[in-house]
Amino acid sequence: MTRLIVGPFNRVEGDLEVILDVADGAVREARVKSSLYRGFEQILQGKAPLDALVFVPRICGICSVSQSAAASQALASAMGIKPPDNGRLAANLIQASENVADHVTHFYLFFMPDFARDCYKSQPWWHATSGRFKAVTGSAAGDFLPARAGWMRAMGLLAGKWPHTLTLQPGGSTHPINASERLRLLRVLREFRAFLERITFGDTLETVAAITSANELASWAERHAGSDFGLFLRASQALNLRALGHAGVAFMSYGAYEQPNGRWWPAGVWAGGPALLDPTQIAEDVSHAWYADAEAPLPPQRGSTLPIADKDAAYTWCKAPRLGGEVVETGALARQLVAGHPLAHDLVARDGGGVEARVVARLLEVARLVPAMETWAEALRPGEPFSVAGELPAEAEGMGLVEAARGSLGHWLSIRRGRLHNYQIIAPTTWNFSPRDSAGRPGALERALVGVPVGEGEKAPASVQHIVRSFDPCMVCTVH
Repeated sequence: MTRLIVGPFNRVEGDLEVILDVADGAVREARVKSSLYRGFEQILQGKAPLDALVFVPRICGICSVSQSAAASQALASAMGIKPPDNGRLAANLIQASENVADHVTHFYLFFMPDFARDCYKSQPWWHATSGRFKAVTGSAAGDFLPARAGWMRAMGLLAGKWPHTLTLQPGGSTHPINASERLRLLRVLREFRAFLERITFGDTLETVAAITSANELASWAERHAGSDFGLFLRASQALNLRALGHAGVAFMSYGAYEQPNGRWWPAGVWAGGPALLDPTQIAEDVSHAWYADAEAPLPPQRGSTLPIADKDAAYTWCKAPRLGGEVVETGALARQLVAGHPLAHDLVARDGGGVEARVVARLLEVARLVPAMETWAEALRPGEPFSVAGELPAEAEGMGLVEAARGSLGHWLSIRRGRLHNYQIIAPTTWNFSPRDSAGRPGALERALVGVPVGEGEKAPASVQHIVRSFDPCMVCTVH
């Protein structure tokens, strides 16, 4: 048995190491180490409750809107208010703008450059993929970055700025969209749709969103081999990425994008079949994290974040959240499974849901979200209210559950004597990159890495890189 430490990782947000025990050319055990402590949950204690809207976006510069959305929903639940229709639509559009940007940025800048590695030079697809996606010199960045800059104009129109907007509030959106801004927003959506349909997919978004099975996806990839998505599917097939990185756990989603009667993508759990989500079953175990032990795993509403840097048996700053005591995976694949998309179901039924399925699910979400955003933008009614006022009680509790690009994000707060008494955050990467719990059960990534082949002399195995990046980790969101 030999020990291999992979990291720090480039092209991920924050500090990450993966400790691998290797025997007979494969990973026997894995431990995921989040090595940076942040302290946001302690910073927030004693603050005025609305101050959370200023602090929590600073948790991350990539998914700051998702943090704002979770905080505003937690405060709204404490205040007992709901945004009007315009505020709901604006919030959906703001969150979807960030999530689409995150998905496409992950594909072009974080994930695909791994296929330009020299270890793949013998592959027939390498020259095309390397020329397109090699970091710094690849042509894809020259196409994508201007399109992304144009896309982010939507955030300027809707939220004033990005990141760290203050537009999302408990009562809705503080920026009422006028008729001219709505037309400009529709133009931004139309221009980005054109980029996706011309470059990323080489096909209409509706056609991609309507793919229902793995076989249909493979046929589509043959017909659109020159698209960027087609290049990925070609490389994935050659490397058998569909069978790589399966965690073997249930999938969870909090649901996303408020509608008049529920959420467009519903909340739920998928474990071979649909199940209801009960948020009261969420608890965090800290037995292998550098925090003070509790007698039992604590629900986040009563959670604590008390660092102990020299704790025995600990190896990470990441807590171990569990749902009903079980490990779950969260992210775009989980959302599409719970939402009932047939392609996601077929991919998971075929292979369990590994690297390929996670990447496909992200691009499937893009193909579904942009047309939905066009509908939401059309439904805005300039001149009607975008927000409502509410009173903040001196004593209250609140919970905000949203879906960031990387998965399920939850904020839990309690207010005592008009101040924040406790504030706990569980980010998507906290779920996916969690350590072992008191029963010794590894987190989702730790499970996904077991059995991965490691060649003689490999220090940063390409297969490990693919699996880690398929989760799109955001380590700065993982610990607070």
